[in-house]
Amino acid sequence: MPPFAQRRGPGHSRKLSTRILLGQLAILGVTGAIGFVLFGFAQRALLDRDYEQRALAIADTTAAEPQIQQAMEYGGGGDVVQTVAERIRRAAHASYVVVIDSGGIRHSHPIASEIGARVTERLVALDGREHVGIDQGATGRSANGKAPLYGPTGALVGEVSVGMPDQDVLAELFREIPTFGLYAGTALVLGAIASYVLARGLKRSTFGLELEEIAGLLQDREAMLHGIREGVVAFDPQGRITVVNDEARRLLGLGTALGSRLEELMPDGRLRRALSGTLEVAEPTGSDLTVLTDEHCLAVNRMPVVLRGHELGAVVTVRDRTELVGLLRELDSVRGLTDALRAQQHEFTNRLHTLTGLLELGEYEAALDYLVESGGTGPALTESVRDRIGNPLMIGLVVAKTTVAAERGVRLELDEDTRLGEQPPHLHRLLTIIGNLLDNAVDAAVTGPAPDSGRRVLLALTESDDEVRVRVEDTGPGIPRGSAETIFEDGWSTRPDRGTARRGLGLALVHRLVQRHGGRITVGEGPGAVFEVRLPVPDTAPVAPGAVFTVSPAIPVGAGEPPNGGRL
Repeated sequence: MPPFAQRRGPGHSRKLSTRILLGQLAILGVTGAIGFVLFGFAQRALLDRDYEQRALAIADTTAAEPQIQQAMEYGGGGDVVQTVAERIRRAAHASYVVVIDSGGIRHSHPIASEIGARVTERLVALDGREHVGIDQGATGRSANGKAPLYGPTGALVGEVSVGMPDQDVLAELFREIPTFGLYAGTALVLGAIASYVLARGLKRSTFGLELEEIAGLLQDREAMLHGIREGVVAFDPQGRITVVNDEARRLLGLGTALGSRLEELMPDGRLRRALSGTLEVAEPTGSDLTVLTDEHCLAVNRMPVVLRGHELGAVVTVRDRTELVGLLRELDSVRGLTDALRAQQHEFTNRLHTLTGLLELGEYEAALDYLVESGGTGPALTESVRDRIGNPLMIGLVVAKTTVAAERGVRLELDEDTRLGEQPPHLHRLLTIIGNLLDNAVDAAVTGPAPDSGRRVLLALTESDDEVRVRVEDTGPGIPRGSAETIFEDGWSTRPDRGTARRGLGLALVHRLVQRHGGRITVGEGPGAVFEVRLPVPDTAPVAPGAVFTVSPAIPVGAGEPPNGGRL
């Protein structure tokens, strides 16, 4: 059974091999018949020319006969001409041997009544040359040869016309036709055998599918490729694109890509390496790779195609995970806040128990002091942030990150020079950039060794007429040496994936936001790391893709304090 489902229509039950064989036999039969007819006509013309030359040779022999020459020059013809001409005709099996004088009078003819009659056509041999052709005379169609007749003195006295019967030509043709028929039949048989072998080979090449099934599969493939919401790109063994659907063109910006290589369509980067299979990753072959572009977060999966041990290329599927990744990161943030609120609940419960114990002991003044001290912690933090930042969205972000960091044992501090107005430029970008940098800094501070002053993250925000500046420092282990040029690639991370959001996207997203709006991001390698972002004011148009970052020495938090570090 073929590896694909059979799908024949009611009017197409004949097999592909049979249809090819019958078609080839019909073609061979028609072409053989045409060739046979053409050969017959060509052979007939060849035989006509051959018999014309025979007739001419007999005419030359008759014209050279001395009795005829003497009789025609001196005796005015007579019975001797008819006798000699008839003897020659019977010996040569000719239709006629006619001797004509220069006046156009016949002196010999197989029909006695024609002797002495004048010919109606012009005597062409009187020009002294030989002539051949086809004659439609009284004896029927003949191959004719005419030779000039000279007397013993060399005078031109007439012509000799000889005709070979058409029956002899046809008989010769019929004797040759069976031989050619044998050749044509042999060619037909060999062609049939070759057609059968070709049909069998085509059948194997199409995996046993008939023509209607191939057409149906092609229609199904086109409908499936352009109807699904996943991008599909197929490559041949040489790396050329052989299949690309509409969704792949939209997500990858490929345009007209059939027959092209990836190097001709997109610049070098993580996306091109993921599509071509040259990206070095720890995941096994066929695993999804998360790749960020300027507009999308993509899940790229590449699978090699092998059939019967032969490498046929590869198929790449591309799925748009932009909304999903955003939701997962938001869910991860909500879980972090939930964990922080749960921890605060325990803290508040402990405080209530302490307050209850003081009241039961009658320590009313101590209880009042403890209540005032506990109640002023939250408002004091909010007011401290509000004194330096005017925008409520940014205040809420910083306060929330401070609370989450505190529950993880990290102290988030605002730099004394922080100043941000109520409507700062790049507000929404700043929220994304600061949120990602703070998350990375807190993660790094938690994983690093605890300094004497405690795990800390320092945030500095400044706004001027020319730019908005963001600086984030932490006390983590720092960026691994030599990784400063790769940390902004999507997928780079020193920590394993969490249950929801994938690692390796935060810094890549920050870097793309900064570069697309004409900004600059710098990083210090460590130990300890400092990330600094500068966004120009006013907002500029997106710039061409390309890394825009520099490497600077690690910047310490303060004199005598351990250096800061950060990681993704």
